[in-house]
Amino acid sequence: MQKITIAIDGYSSCGKSTLAKSLAHKLGYNYIDTGAMYRAVALYALRHDLFDENKNLNKEEMINVLPLIDVEFELNPTTHNSDVILNGENVEREIRTMEVSDLVSKVSAVKEVREKMVASQRQMGKKKAVVLDGRDIGTEVFPKAELKLFMIADPEVRAKRRQVEFSSKGQYFTIDEVEMSLLKRDMADISREESPLTQAEDAVVLDNSDLSKEEQLEFVLKLIADLHYISREEQSHH
Repeated sequence: MQKITIAIDGYSSCGKSTLAKSLAHKLGYNYIDTGAMYRAVALYALRHDLFDENKNLNKEEMINVLPLIDVEFELNPTTHNSDVILNGENVEREIRTMEVSDLVSKVSAVKEVREKMVASQRQMGKKKAVVLDGRDIGTEVFPKAELKLFMIADPEVRAKRRQVEFSSKGQYFTIDEVEMSLLKRDMADISREESPLTQAEDAVVLDNSDLSKEEQLEFVLKLIADLHYISREEQSHH
């Protein structure tokens, strides 16, 4: 079976990472959580006081320190997932807090930050056999990806999922707080100047409000099987 690039875009808490991890595991592909890379940059900015008391980012300083930021992935032997490594330190837990979630859009809106991260993502995905999820994978990072998905889900469903995720890490918020945070993130992602969140024209929309993880995986595996069938058909015509 020929190796392909799978690009998964969509709103936050639509289950992009869960699906991407399952797909990568099933296909024996590499998984790249691009959103986690921006979270790592946001954590760096937070630790180095690049946000003022009103949570505004010092863009100039952010651009200045970019050469000092190195974001990589490392396979976790226990979870079998890729952990995020910021300048040699495993920050997987630190980047998943509500504080970082609320700040990441400000960092990812900076053109120079996106350029650095996108270059890094393209490098990682060069050899194909890769599943990437984020906000601009199918439109900006890999516009020629063989399979593009755009995930959506009911806002209430998304908020409940994110609340469960926070609780599992010992962070407790009301459903309203979580939903408000998600809506703010959506607005920031859709309205930013640099690579806003938009659906690629050739993306398959996957609304998983009422789908189980198994049903989503099944749906995408069928799409991949169909893709391979189509490419075989095309080859037989040439």
